Amino acid sequence: MESIKTYNISDLVPSSPVHPGEIVKDELEARGISQRKFAMIIDCSYTVFNAILNCKRPVTTDYALRIEAALGIKAYMLVNMQSEYNLQTARQDSHLSTILSKIRSAAAML
Repeated sequence: MESIKTYNISDLVPSSPVHPGEIVKDELEARGISQRKFAMIIDCSYTVFNAILNCKRPVTTDYALRIEAALGIKAYMLVNMQSEYNLQTARQDSHLSTILSKIRSAAAML
């Protein structure tokens, strides 16, 4: 009989990292709230907020708390998403991969 491989949901990693700004952008669109108006609500410059939504800047703890206060999206979820995004992006960096490989080789000799 053929064995069925099971997967743990926590083992699944998206093929490309998902920036939390994408989630916030989708939520604003779903609620019909303009980016400019929302930036004013959370006391953030439009330029900075637009950069967050377009994945050019990180969602900091400060902004995660502001977004939570306005939309009800838990700040810890946004911060965790940002951390996962940062890790996935770093893992895809070929220069860093080379450095990590050298570290692993050196550590194996200890």
